[in-house]
Amino acid sequence: MPESANPPAAASSSPWSPLRIPLFRNLLIADLVSDIGAFMQAVGAAWLMTSLSSSPLQIALIQTASALPFFLLALPAGSIGDIVDRRKLILGTETWMLVVSAILVVMTYLRLINPWFLLLLTFALSVGDAIESPAWRAIFPELVPRSELPPALALNGIEFNLARAVGPALGGVIIALAGVSTAFLVNAISFLGVIVVIARWKRPVTKSKLPTETFSGATAAAIRYVRYSPGIRRLLVRAAFVIFFSSAFWALLPAVAKNVSHTSLGYGLLLGFFGTGAVLGAVALQRLSKRYPVEVVIAAATGVFAGVLAATALVAQLWILCIFSFFGGMAWTIFMSIFNTLIQRLAPDWVRARVLAVYLFVFQGSMTLGSVLWGATAERTSLEVALLASGIGIAACLLLRLPFPLPEPSATLDVWNHWPKPTMFEEPEPDAGPVLVTVEYKVDRDKEREFLEAIHKYERVRRRDGATRWGVYYDSESPGVYLETFLVDSWAEHQRQHNRFTVADEEIEKQVFRCAPASPKVRHYIYARKPTRDEEK
Repeated sequence: MPESANPPAAASSSPWSPLRIPLFRNLLIADLVSDIGAFMQAVGAAWLMTSLSSSPLQIALIQTASALPFFLLALPAGSIGDIVDRRKLILGTETWMLVVSAILVVMTYLRLINPWFLLLLTFALSVGDAIESPAWRAIFPELVPRSELPPALALNGIEFNLARAVGPALGGVIIALAGVSTAFLVNAISFLGVIVVIARWKRPVTKSKLPTETFSGATAAAIRYVRYSPGIRRLLVRAAFVIFFSSAFWALLPAVAKNVSHTSLGYGLLLGFFGTGAVLGAVALQRLSKRYPVEVVIAAATGVFAGVLAATALVAQLWILCIFSFFGGMAWTIFMSIFNTLIQRLAPDWVRARVLAVYLFVFQGSMTLGSVLWGATAERTSLEVALLASGIGIAACLLLRLPFPLPEPSATLDVWNHWPKPTMFEEPEPDAGPVLVTVEYKVDRDKEREFLEAIHKYERVRRRDGATRWGVYYDSESPGVYLETFLVDSWAEHQRQHNRFTVADEEIEKQVFRCAPASPKVRHYIYARKPTRDEEK
């Protein structure tokens, strides 16, 4: 499973209780094996590139080839993950990755591989992961009950970091003893467990009376939701800068390992210590988050990682670098866990895969851009200069908490569809529209200022949930009468709006109704199109 996290707040249920659910337990075990294989694959590809090329830029491009598909495909993948059967999508992508891995095994074993073939196959492998990731992250609420979701996310984080600890070290040993092609073979086999578990999953099919969202409509809805969600935007900005500067560690670590240790075992040890620190960081996060505000925890982890980057630039002894790598793993998993958990808790079910896709887009886009730039910087100057510059940059990210404070997750994102169904002389066709909705309020004269402040907060909710235009007007002939209007693309999209209003939005509505206690008058107008010639006949 993609790296997930411990929630900042303590869960009420036992940390191990989700393991009692057979589907979750089996999938967690299968994914542990698959993630170990994936880390072995990453070590093998990076080490193989150091033997095929001495260029720091080409070595860094391995990281770029892994991250670029997420940047290119994140938004389409998120839309696909919300409008198609996630089980079938995961089965298809896992099979694709199995086939690509098998091709890489054969080409490496037959010594047909070169730097560009390695980059191409690494890119193709990552394409499958990029398409799968939003859907995979979004299935957690389907695997466990809502009360078990926080500990399930925590277990997923521990599983991922355990694989990060074991996979690189095991990969280094296998490469040293049996060659890179053997490590690639183990990765190919590791996909089978996940394929078997997902194939046996009897996923309930939820049927909606509304037509399925179109691909373009689903993508536009994701962008719109993020645009009108200030908390998500602030989180994305923070994550983008931290990931950009920290990407130098991942891009240049193979070259650093090559300099201090001339065997793949040294690189595997560095990543193994990093993964061990990541496991302990996931455990430590639960205690830290209870004692300290989340901003303090993030600041401490960011500062530690800045120090790790500086040490990676200046230290030439492998064993000392392993110690710093350990603390780097702790810091990395702490700030990434907080980011990952917050984004999960800021997105409701209907758009979760798409919001996660936007997060992956920002994450991998920053990783892709950073890998190229830090690799080019190292080639033009030196490894030391590139790593020191990135360390200074990530330390400067501590200042971002002032203009972009981390958001507080909403108490609940459950659907709150309390709007009454309108009485209409005939039901419009789903694609009829645009739809103009008007809401007339009778506002107490002494509360008009308060009403206007509250109704303008409502604008963000309307636009976030589907409105393309919004406005509020006062009646020049009747004092205290205000008319809210908003435009939606189609009748089906307006019906979806009803299912996008959440309990967390209730407080804004209460503020509006405190100023306008009488029931508002709601009207729906469908765009009247000119009849076609066939209709006139």
